[in-house]
Amino acid sequence: MDSGKKISVIVPCFNEEEGLETFHQTLIRFLPDQYHYEIIYVNDGSTDRTLQVILNLTGNNPAIRYISLSRNFGHQNALKAGYDFASGDCAISIDADLQHPPAVIPELIRKWEEGFEIVNTSRNDHPNTTYTKAISSRLFYQLMRKLSDIEIENGMADFRLIDQKVLQQLKLFPENFLFFRGIIPWMGFKQTIVQFNANERLAGSTKYTLRKMLKFAVTGITAFSVKPLRLSIYLGSAFAFLAFLYGLYVTYIYVYTDKAITGWTSIILSILLVGGINLLMLGIIGEYLGKLFMENKRRPNYLISETNLDIFPAQNHRTNI
Repeated sequence: MDSGKKISVIVPCFNEEEGLETFHQTLIRFLPDQYHYEIIYVNDGSTDRTLQVILNLTGNNPAIRYISLSRNFGHQNALKAGYDFASGDCAISIDADLQHPPAVIPELIRKWEEGFEIVNTSRNDHPNTTYTKAISSRLFYQLMRKLSDIEIENGMADFRLIDQKVLQQLKLFPENFLFFRGIIPWMGFKQTIVQFNANERLAGSTKYTLRKMLKFAVTGITAFSVKPLRLSIYLGSAFAFLAFLYGLYVTYIYVYTDKAITGWTSIILSILLVGGINLLMLGIIGEYLGKLFMENKRRPNYLISETNLDIFPAQNHRTNI
């Protein structure tokens, strides 16, 4: 039975040529027959044949859309591009490496049909996930909960369904430093979570290197909290108090005893410690100032090199070229 409703599926892709066709065939199998659909592949500046594979897919299925960005703008910005041009009654974002199992999509849709406007997912790590990655992931989410005012579940992924009403609001977000795992819970609306077991990567290697994971963590924390800035106040006050106590101790030794000697160890240690704390706090402040600097430039989140969407020459979104 045709419901008359339409589902948009957003798939960011970066160097996924080896497994993209397999992913596509798997995805198609789990899209319910009662809904119309569009699949928006966002080529995030791939350096392999990913774009050619996507073009081949579009020739075989008129429901496939593609957006090819002018360079690699990052996963979150590629997601933003897909959200900006999704036209369905709901939008589902999913990675192309099959670690997000398409078999979960019918469950996401069922939750949406029950009335939930945002259906998040939470990942249960694959047994082959390294101990270091599992620990660092849990630590990241614990830090996010402590340092921000939003509740982010362990393992929350960018595999989610959002209703058209939410999608229209999301398109209005102008910020450059995107962190959808924080933005989506912050938005409110009627939300629920579906658990899924992560699969092994279909092909290729992970695009989230340690450096990118650390950058992603810093973006997430600084985008939703000013608590790191408050650390400078707390640490500054603590060290000022300790310095005052140490000054009283030194004065006592000098006035009431004959044990005062000229030494350098305590001085050097104090300078190194306080200097290190100062540099740390300056780095945190610099991170926030840098974000303000970049946001004030009002540069777009991405630039489109080519697409089969009807967006040229009309350029109505800040995020379009």
